[in-house]
Amino acid sequence: MKLLLNYFSKGELVLWSVSVCLTVAAFCLFDRENYMTLAASLVGVTSLIFNAKGNPIGQVLMIIFSVLYGIISFGQQYYGEMITYLGMTMPMAAVALVTWFCHPFRGNRAEVTVSRVSFRELLFMLALTAVVTAIFWFILKYFNTAELPLSTLSVATSFAAAYLTFRRSPYFALAYAMNDVVLIALWIIAGTADPRCVSVIVCFMAFLANDIYGFVSWRKRELAQRA
Repeated sequence: MKLLLNYFSKGELVLWSVSVCLTVAAFCLFDRENYMTLAASLVGVTSLIFNAKGNPIGQVLMIIFSVLYGIISFGQQYYGEMITYLGMTMPMAAVALVTWFCHPFRGNRAEVTVSRVSFRELLFMLALTAVVTAIFWFILKYFNTAELPLSTLSVATSFAAAYLTFRRSPYFALAYAMNDVVLIALWIIAGTADPRCVSVIVCFMAFLANDIYGFVSWRKRELAQRA
């Protein structure tokens, strides 16, 4: 515990603590039943604070979160979310884990080397994202996925985020922030029928704040590593 307290800055500890407290408070107020939702939220928030440090442990926690969130999404008939996280985010987090371990900054396994994505590769990523999104649209439509347009948009932002995570680009956090906005909208819709979903909404609002911080942190890390 002392080692972790020394590892994170005071600002990071405050961000993580506030995120955890809000998540637990929302669960106690609106849910109090689905402990898997609470576990997924806490694992997800913790993974983001490690990702902001460029630490591979964040990817390990993201794999665990993907499994839990996939199960939760199945219960709400958000098959797009289930397929996206179990069939795409989780495998790509595993690949990212390997690449992060293989590219430590100056031998420090707790910090990955930040990479830059060229404009040509960015165009390739956008084209690949469009193809994957189109394929998933037909799959999700076949399964009568709830809120098909938003679910399809979630696939697009999730794939872009996962690709940039694998490539060790600071912009992966921005892509995940866009995905957070989509997920907040999805769960607000679900919350109109089931108040327990409010705890999930609060979770993704915490994710949004952490992903924005993650982008800022990675940009600073990128400049420091180049220097």
